[in-house]
This record gives sequence, structure tokens and C-alpha cells, in this order.
Amino acid sequence: MAGLLIVHVSPGSVADQMEVALGDRLVAVNGRSLRDLIDYSYYTASEEELLLEIEKPDGELWELEVERDAGEPLGLTFSAPAPARCSNNCLFCFVHQLPKGLRKPLYVKDEDYRLSFLNGNYVTLANLRTSALTRIIEQRLSPLYISVHATNPDVREHLLGTSGIPPVLEQLQSLAAARIVMHTQVVLCPGLNDGEELRRTVAELASLYPAVQSLAVVPLGLTAHREKLPQLTPVDAEYAREFISIWQPQAESLRRKLRQPFLFLADEFYLKAALPFPSIKEYGDFPQIENGVGMVPLFMQESARLLKGIRPIGSFRVTVVTGVSSFGFVSEFLAQLAEKCGVDIVPLAIENKLFGPSITVSGLIAGNDIAASLAGHDIGSCLLVPDVMLKEGEGVFLDDVSLEGLERRIGCPVIVFDSTPGGCYKALRSFGRKLLR
Repeated sequence: MAGLLIVHVSPGSVADQMEVALGDRLVAVNGRSLRDLIDYSYYTASEEELLLEIEKPDGELWELEVERDAGEPLGLTFSAPAPARCSNNCLFCFVHQLPKGLRKPLYVKDEDYRLSFLNGNYVTLANLRTSALTRIIEQRLSPLYISVHATNPDVREHLLGTSGIPPVLEQLQSLAAARIVMHTQVVLCPGLNDGEELRRTVAELASLYPAVQSLAVVPLGLTAHREKLPQLTPVDAEYAREFISIWQPQAESLRRKLRQPFLFLADEFYLKAALPFPSIKEYGDFPQIENGVGMVPLFMQESARLLKGIRPIGSFRVTVVTGVSSFGFVSEFLAQLAEKCGVDIVPLAIENKLFGPSITVSGLIAGNDIAASLAGHDIGSCLLVPDVMLKEGEGVFLDDVSLEGLERRIGCPVIVFDSTPGGCYKALRSFGRKLLR
């Protein structure tokens, strides 16, 4: 259907005063038809006088003349757009490696430049039409987050499992010429896009700085569910150590040349290699934090700051679950926290049986795996779970186990905390107060 479906109208807002209601559709603004939320934001950004075309559920059309102060929101919330589907067949695609029986949305592959702009989703631009490229430039959709993987067209087509796609370097050059800011990534597949291919990719992307603001190299993730999928080489500890020895100096050299951190190696490389992280200044303003770059150094910095002001909470026992890869630095922080606050805090690394032992990050831990790991374990007064293990806003794990269901199975309260040192401490203090009541 045409227009944007309105799912909420803020009480007292401009739209509310004009009797716009839940279930209406905003069809056009100042005579311009709306394709999505980006159009709405673009066409209402600065205009103080607006002509809104509203379609009621019964098909009746309203034209509303709006006068507002500059920047005053209309008070409308719209339903989320259905993402454009990805037509790539990437050799390393994580969705292809999912086991059966998970939530249906997890099997959806999106490839939508709009979500890159709105939410920071990474896209390959392989399906980008000329009209979409023109729109990005005209509407200044910046920054964008782009999965490059390789600038060599042949290598990139092999990695994406498709052919006849636009050369990504030409696309990036067009965007750079229009001053669109881009953050890029390479999913590293040993033997395919490392070595000389990675050198070429890094050099060509760095040549587009400052439009290309950053490049993250992240290791591919391989689950235990790769039946009938191409055989790929994992990034193990030995590979990670050698990779860091080559590319950390390259990252430092680029920082000096560009006068800003540009090339970032994912935290997972350092965790696998058991090597120290770069200094915190090497991460700049953390442009790739959501991509698993700099999370651990930031966690360690925050924990050191937090531990200086810890006060006693009480004497009780809790268990905190984490992924295998984060167990080392998390358990070290929890030991120091326990010593200062007086709580018996037991960290527990959860082995990933859903995806396989090679998947070690906290964000991919399933509820059933937590329950199985806790069998026979003295949990204490409660279980603390980092929020990255749950679907945002829904309180369920990847395998649809709910918090209530987990509580019933383990026989004690489950408390979700913000996945930071401060978040953990805050949850402990709050629970400690409840015990004292």
C-alpha cells in the first residue's frame, strides 16, 4: 500500500492536535509521495509549513495544512519498513549456517541501503540500482556502512557467490565524490581475501579517505552447521597471531599517515591470539564499536575506572554467564568487583552447543545452553545475564527461550544487565537492596 502506516501518535503533538490517528497512512508531504521513513525525514526536516495528505482506514483522504516551529516534530511513529532481501550467496554467510528451529526472522537476509543509513546495517551494494545511488547522493544519506570484503572484482564476486555485480570501488568512488561518509568492513577468509588481496583492498580504501572513514577487518564465523556449504579455513590462534604481527603495524602506519585511526582489527583476533590489545587511543572515537572493534579495550578502561569507587553491597552469591571468548577479561573484572563489594560472584563461560564450540561470543549464546551449563551448579541468589544475549525489547534468547522459562528451569531469578562493567555493578546493587528489604 502507498504511504507510511502510522503506529503511534504522541499525545499533545502537532499530529494529535490535527486528529491524525493510529492506523492512518501518511501518503504525501507537500505533494511529494512517500516511499519510506527516509523520504518523510527528508521532506519534513526544515519546512515550517507542510501540506500532509492522510489516508484514513476507510479510504477517505484528508489534506492537512500544518504550521509549526522550526524543527518541531510532528509526533508520528511509523511501522518499520520491510527490508530489501539479499540476493548474494556469500561463502561465509552466517544465515546459511543457522540450525533449524530458530525464529523465522533470523533466517531473513537483508541488503538494504536504507537500513544502512538508518540503523548502521552493513550492506554490500551488490544489488544497488543507479536510481538508488542517485537517491543516496541527492538526499545525503550519510554515513553508510559497506561490506567490501575485496576491491578486486573477481575475488569479490567469488566471495559473494554472485556475478555481474557493479565494481564496488567504482561505487565507493562515486559516493566519495559526493562527500558521502562511509565505514567499511572486510570479513576475512584465510586463503581468499587475505595476503596481497587484503593489501590491495586496504590501499584502495585508504585512498578514498576521508570519505571512507574507517575499515574493520573481522574474522569469518563458522558454525557446526555447514553441511553442503563450501569448505573454509577458520581463523585459529596461530593465524591470528601472525595476522596481528603483520597488520597491527600497518594500522599504526596508516594512522600516522592519515592523522586518524583508519584500519581496525576486530577484538576477536586479539582474544584468539591471547595478545594484548592496542592502546585505547588507537581506536579513535570507536567508529566500529558495533562491529566488535574496541569493545574489550573499552570494557577494560571502564572497569578500571569503576573499581576505584566500589562500595560494599552485601554478602550473597550470584552467577554471571558470559561467552567463552570474553571469559578471561570478564572473570578478572568480576574477581576484583567481588573483592571490593563483598558479593560472591561466580563467572561461568557457556559453551555454545547450538552453533558449535567455534562460536564463542556472548551475543550468540542460547537459553538452552545456559540452562544445560547450570545443571548441578550452585547458582546462588540469582543469575546475571548480559543483555547482548537477548533479542532487544523482547526478553527472549536466540532459541526462543524466555527469561521466565529460564527462571523456571534453574529455580532462581534471572536478572538482565547492560553489558558493561557499570551495568553489572548497577544490577548487583539493585538486587542487594531487594535482599535487604
